[in-house]
Amino acid sequence: VKVKIPFGNKHLDAIFSVPEEKSEYGVILTHGAGGDMNFPHLLSLAAYLASHGILCLRFTCKGLNVAYRTKAFKTVVEYLKLSDDYKLSGVFLAGRSMGSRAAASLIRQLSQDDDDDFIQGLICLSYPLHRPKLQSKLRDEDLLSLRCPVLFVSGSADEMCEKQLLEGVASRMKAPKKIHWIDKANHGMAVKGRTTDDIMEEINAQVFSWLRENVELEHK
Repeated sequence: VKVKIPFGNKHLDAIFSVPEEKSEYGVILTHGAGGDMNFPHLLSLAAYLASHGILCLRFTCKGLNVAYRTKAFKTVVEYLKLSDDYKLSGVFLAGRSMGSRAAASLIRQLSQDDDDDFIQGLICLSYPLHRPKLQSKLRDEDLLSLRCPVLFVSGSADEMCEKQLLEGVASRMKAPKKIHWIDKANHGMAVKGRTTDDIMEEINAQVFSWLRENVELEHK
């Protein structure tokens, strides 16, 4: 289902992937610095989640400024929260690369504003912890302030997220967290000798099992 979400004097293009049965939880998903919501990894994950009973709303925001992207993400969260068509108990924010930075930044902002528990957790696909070859400046401030569950799916050869550095940041995080490493994958999640479909199957299955675990924990 295609929608246009008002955003200032513009609008954000978004698409709902809707499961056959009513979904209690949803995932809001966005792309990295390049591309848009039809990036193949996002399409694959959205279809997988919907086929496993989880609503997925993915959107495009082309801005390269993290504050602007965060603002757009907030607009989409509010849109879904007030939606009469899809009444959800909660959502998980998910993004690829820069999109995951915007999601983390938004959760940090919202946790300072109120105690609303609509946002249940964060999914970071290829979180860009540092610029390539600039490991001394880590983008870890938002991560260290989070309290909700966080899933990282990263390539062990990601030039923007050195394995040891992410594990170090994770060990300092207060939030419940899990890291799933895609062996030998780079920032774009490509692995020599493996097909994109094969890698996406691994990512999709990881994301879904983590979501299911966290929704079940909520209900215990």
